[in-house]
Amino acid sequence: MIYKDTNEILPRILKRSDDYEEQYLSTVLSIIDDVKKNGNSALKIYSKKFDNNPDENLEVTKKEMISAYDNIDEQLKLDLQLAKKNIEEYHKNQLEKSWFIEKEGTILGQKITPLDRVGVYVPGGKASYPSTVLMNVIPAKVAGVKEVIVVTPAKDGKISEIVLAACYIAGVDKIFKIGGAQAIAALSYGTETIPNVDKIVGPGNIYVALAKKLVFGRVDIDMIAGPSEILIIADDSANPEYVAADMLSQAEHDELASSITITDSLDLAEEIEKYLNIHLKSLPKRDIAEQSLKQYGGIIVVKNINEAVELSNSIAPEHLELAVKNPFELLPKIKHAGAIFLGHYTPEAMGDYFAGPNHTLPTGGTARFSSPLGTYDFFKRSSIISYTRDSFLKQKENVYRLAKSEDLDAHALSVKVRG
Repeated sequence: MIYKDTNEILPRILKRSDDYEEQYLSTVLSIIDDVKKNGNSALKIYSKKFDNNPDENLEVTKKEMISAYDNIDEQLKLDLQLAKKNIEEYHKNQLEKSWFIEKEGTILGQKITPLDRVGVYVPGGKASYPSTVLMNVIPAKVAGVKEVIVVTPAKDGKISEIVLAACYIAGVDKIFKIGGAQAIAALSYGTETIPNVDKIVGPGNIYVALAKKLVFGRVDIDMIAGPSEILIIADDSANPEYVAADMLSQAEHDELASSITITDSLDLAEEIEKYLNIHLKSLPKRDIAEQSLKQYGGIIVVKNINEAVELSNSIAPEHLELAVKNPFELLPKIKHAGAIFLGHYTPEAMGDYFAGPNHTLPTGGTARFSSPLGTYDFFKRSSIISYTRDSFLKQKENVYRLAKSEDLDAHALSVKVRG
């Protein structure tokens, strides 16, 4: 598991999700088409088939949300409320404003308008994810979205109480008990009871990811999320047990998750490997973590930390931890990462649940050009243009010539007829 030659592991990491979409494509297409044609009746069939959900009523009532909130542990309520406060405070700093500039009879500007309705997908298969609710709903609410709808699968007819409680805390407007590609189709095209939305956000399995990809254009989406990943740059100041635990925090997600440490210390690499083996023995999701580490995990030993940074930038990881003596000195060299965690006491879990920045992050190298989910994802920007007669007359010949150069005569005419 310790590598000195990056060619032994990097190609495997970078290509881990390239080929596995194709086998699901026809199934997802047929589900989307079925929901478009048959609406709720198709949703109920899929709920029974995939989630063993016999409930004919697809919508969760407000009373059910409140009951779930009342039933969860009081300390957990406080934890969720504090997390909500941190997430709200952080995302308020991302708010955009409309603006205008006036120059020589011309007014130009940009109008910022929140989206009307957003759908949030919350996974409900292998675990409960209240953090997904908070991280996806709260930025939309901060941005001023009028209606936020959550869809989540109800296994055996039940949704986790903590997920429902998180929905109540975050201010979700409606919840529907559906999951998978069928939920994405319902949000995109609407059914008898589920309204179509303007944008769909939130993580999901391959069926969900593919469905989001296929409906893009009908609705907007946040991103095509791939398997989760963490990359840790560590020098000899790092605690090997901390690093090992952080690697496992990603490896337990699923077998395709990637957990990589890059270090310039062979001694540290050997200690990290030792602690990985120790903690794996007692990890409840040991089988998943072991498979993940075997296929897509490892500890890479390089000559120096600068080489580690170069390697990290080439991977563009979803989560990047800087477990080094002076992380803020290293920060300017980091070009590509979804979220950056600095110092020995900033594990990825702090960002996942509580710190405030969003945990919906670009994966699979897309941090080269993508950003974390934020309030800016829930706005539309409209350009504002206004000319007085005098300012129009001063510039009309410029526009006329440009229109004629493109052989767009009616464009040119629209300028000419005004004087």
